Amino acid sequence: MTEEMIKNAQKNAHEGNYENVEFKLGEIEGLPAKDNSIDVIISNCVINLTPDKLNAYKEAFRVLKPGGRILVSDLVTEEEIPDDIKNSFQAWSECIAGAMEKNEYLDTIKSAGFSGIEIVEQHYFTEPNMDERLIGKIISIQVKAIK
Repeated sequence: MTEEMIKNAQKNAHEGNYENVEFKLGEIEGLPAKDNSIDVIISNCVINLTPDKLNAYKEAFRVLKPGGRILVSDLVTEEEIPDDIKNSFQAWSECIAGAMEKNEYLDTIKSAGFSGIEIVEQHYFTEPNMDERLIGKIISIQVKAIK
């Protein structure tokens, strides 16, 4: 997120009378929060943008209070994607290049310490002009887990 996005989120929270939210500028691999200080983390295709997903999940685990939870929406694959797509800036910006195989992704969440890992929803991801090698191989999932 940028500072402008933070300001916009704060403005929207104020206009919506949401008093129990806080927005901080930071990196997912080093969250700007104290240990055991957060109740809930939600993420929409952000973890997919980091090459070190295990570290990102360990950071989420670190800052969550005991019993805290995550709800993450991300893209995963049913199999390896071609190297030329993995190395494509366009595919990174679309959250596709960083996609892990689904079981590996779920194992990463478990390895970070989370329990009660559950896929809440999943469906095949598609978009106009999608590379035909990816059709039927990219899955959008929503995962929840507990510290």
